[in-house]
Amino acid sequence: MSSKERRRRELARAKYERQERRRAERARRGRRYRVIAAVVGVLAVAGGTTGLVLWLGGDDDSPADAASSPSDGPTEETPEVEDPCAEPAEGEPSGDQWDEEPELTVDTGTEQVMTLATTCGDIQLTLDPEAAPRTVNSFDFLAGEGYFDHTPCHRLTTEGLYVLQCGDPTGTGQGGPGYELPDENLDAPEVSEGVYPAGTVAMANSGPDTGGSQFFLVYQDSQLPPNYTPFGQVTGGLDVLETIAEAGASEPDPTSGNTAPNATVVINEATVEPAA
Repeated sequence: MSSKERRRRELARAKYERQERRRAERARRGRRYRVIAAVVGVLAVAGGTTGLVLWLGGDDDSPADAASSPSDGPTEETPEVEDPCAEPAEGEPSGDQWDEEPELTVDTGTEQVMTLATTCGDIQLTLDPEAAPRTVNSFDFLAGEGYFDHTPCHRLTTEGLYVLQCGDPTGTGQGGPGYELPDENLDAPEVSEGVYPAGTVAMANSGPDTGGSQFFLVYQDSQLPPNYTPFGQVTGGLDVLETIAEAGASEPDPTSGNTAPNATVVINEATVEPAA
């Protein structure tokens, strides 16, 4: 079996598993509501009053938790939608690891343009090495090593936080390059009031100074504390992100907690070069 056919089958299986989880969640929710109705009915009969039961739940994580990302969405039932993206190019993530952060070689006086050639369309990111030199230098290095090629974007949030998270070759939210980066540019005025504006490119992390290769793209203004290195802007392909978001996300994975995009979002190739 060719690697392309194997990859196609893996993606199809993953999509089927997401659909099965959604069906199971809908069934579980139905049972929960029937229990609520029964309990409220008993209270009304026994106490002569009407009870109100509220479930306050959800993930209060953000890109700073172990899955290094914003809180999981959606809890509402979403209809099945057609996958708006193409099949991934043939190939597998390298999964390479390094013991140390790469030497700083990027020109901090020149913006860098990162192009993500994805299955859903090209997304262009303009990176600011003056504001976040070590982060941009790392992305320049990783892209040059082909680290992001053939990697899935593993998490989409669609309630409260509006981001697509990528950069993990394992697709689990647990992967990274083997080294960690310090936080940078956290005093940027655009995020200082706890809102990451649409178009922001920022680092995911699992706590202070634990950046790696995972990053998130904000497609709609999102409330987040300024704990996640902002290091660039989406300067092309915001409509691609919106198309991915319109396709929705799966129910949270029971193991990782990730809400994977329903669209098959894979970075076929990532390149970084100085801005013209």
